[in-house]
This record gives sequence, structure tokens and C-alpha cells, in this order.
Amino acid sequence: MTRRFTFHADWVVDAPPGEVQSVLVDLEHYPDWWPQVLAVAKVDDDHARVLCRSTLPYTLDLLLTAVHREQALLETTLGGDLVGTVRWRLTPAGGGTRLAFEQEVVVGHRLLAVLAGPLAPLLRWNHHRMMAGCLTGLRARLG
Repeated sequence: MTRRFTFHADWVVDAPPGEVQSVLVDLEHYPDWWPQVLAVAKVDDDHARVLCRSTLPYTLDLLLTAVHREQALLETTLGGDLVGTVRWRLTPAGGGTRLAFEQEVVVGHRLLAVLAGPLAPLLRWNHHRMMAGCLTGLRARLG
């Protein structure tokens, strides 16, 4: 049964790494530019509760914990419906920034874990749609 998922993305945006970092560490404003992030509640400086929903009719409830906030590496652990790690590696690319995204998670929600095996291709597609929204929104936010 597939309960573990690994995702990667590699993008270039037309903004310097420091500006990209500022947007990515500002979780409370994700709903302003990332359509699939419905709500963010800051718990403290290192923790936030995030509700997100992509194309499939299910809202993920996640607890994010900041691990690294350096410009070269932004890392967060996830708890809740998904358990694992998200990393953004930012490097200069011409006049912009290359973003290397990595996510390694297991499904933490009991029902989703049961469905994750047979629905794995659909869940991967759903994640791809969410990340497409991220890229479009991030580029718009960065101007």
C-alpha cells in the first residue's frame, strides 16, 4: 500500500533569493497568493496550522514546524493529515532564483492512508495541481 509520497519541483522565478525567501517564510500570507492554501493560523514563531485544498474535494489539516529559515534552505516538518518534511533550496540563477522543492511525507490521516494505495496516481495529480497554483501565485506575488 502506498502511504509514502515524494515530490520534487524545480523552478526559476524573476526575483532575488532574499525576496523569494521573505515570501516563503511568511506563512500567514500564503492565502493571499496561493489559491489552494485556505487558511493559516500562527501558533507561535515556529508553528502554524494550515488548511489547504487542491482540486480533490478534501481539505488537508496540517501543523507546520519551522526547522531552517536560512536563505539557502527553508525546511519545515509537517504533522496532521500528512507527516514528513518540506524543503525549499534557493540559489541565485541569473537575475532570479532557482527553487528546488522537495517533499517527503506519509499519509497521517487514517482514511486517506487506506485510500492512498489505490488512489496514488490521483493524489499525485492533485499535488501537482496544488504546486502549479503555488508557482503561478508566487510569480504574481513577486511581481
